[in-house]
Amino acid sequence: MSRPVGPTVVLVHGAFADASSYARVIPELTAAGLKVVDPAVPNRSLVDDAAYIASVVRAVDGPVILVGHSYGGAVITLAGTQDNVRALVYLAGYALEEGESLGELQGRFPDSGLADALVYTPFPVAGSDETGTDVSVEVAKFPALFAADVDPELAAVLAVSQRPLAARAFAEAAPVAAWKNRPSWGLVATSDRTINPDVERYGYERAGMTTVEVDSSHLVMLSQPKAVAELIQDAVRSTAH
Repeated sequence: MSRPVGPTVVLVHGAFADASSYARVIPELTAAGLKVVDPAVPNRSLVDDAAYIASVVRAVDGPVILVGHSYGGAVITLAGTQDNVRALVYLAGYALEEGESLGELQGRFPDSGLADALVYTPFPVAGSDETGTDVSVEVAKFPALFAADVDPELAAVLAVSQRPLAARAFAEAAPVAAWKNRPSWGLVATSDRTINPDVERYGYERAGMTTVEVDSSHLVMLSQPKAVAELIQDAVRSTAH
C-alpha cells in the first residue's frame, strides 16, 4: 500500500519582486521536511497570472499549501480553487472578494504612500498595435517603502531588480474567491508602508482567516522568515489528514 504524498508548499511572489523574495523562507520550510515550489509570476494580468499559477499547482503530485505575498495574495485568491489546494496563506496580501479588484479593495482605505512613488512605463503588446503599461516603484524610494527592516545592501539590489506589474492587473475583478472554500491564514505586516495594514486586516477578517500580526516591513519573508515559516507550517499541520 503506497504512502500518501505529503503537501507541497507553492510560494507566489508579489508585484515589484520576484521568486527570490522567498530566499530566506525556503530553507526554513525544507529543513522542516516540506517540499517547495517557487515559480515566477508573469505579473501581466490578474486573471492570466492566476491561470498560470493554477497550472503550476495542477502539476504538483499531491496536496498543495498555496502561499501568496502582496499581489500574490490576489493571485492565490483565484488560483486556489484547484482541487489539490488544501489551504491558503496570505502574507501582507490582498484577499479579494468575488467581483472585487485590487483598486477597489485598496480604495476603501487611506493610501500607504506607494501611490506617490509609482512609475509608469509603456511596453509593447505582442500581436497588437496597443501598448501596455508597466508599473514599478521609484528606485530611490523602494527601500523605505518596501524593505525598511531589510539589510540596506540587499534592499538596494531589490530596488533595481524589480519585476513590474502591468497596470491592467489593478482593475481586473476577481471572478472567484478561493478562501470561501479553503481554510486560510493571514499575516499582517504592521509596519507595512506599501499596503496599508488595514487593507490586509480587512480582507483577512472578511474571509474569517486565522490571522497573526508581525512587526515588519512589506517584505516580511526577508525580514521575518521564521515567523512566515511558522505560519505556513501551522497551515500544513492544520490540514494534515
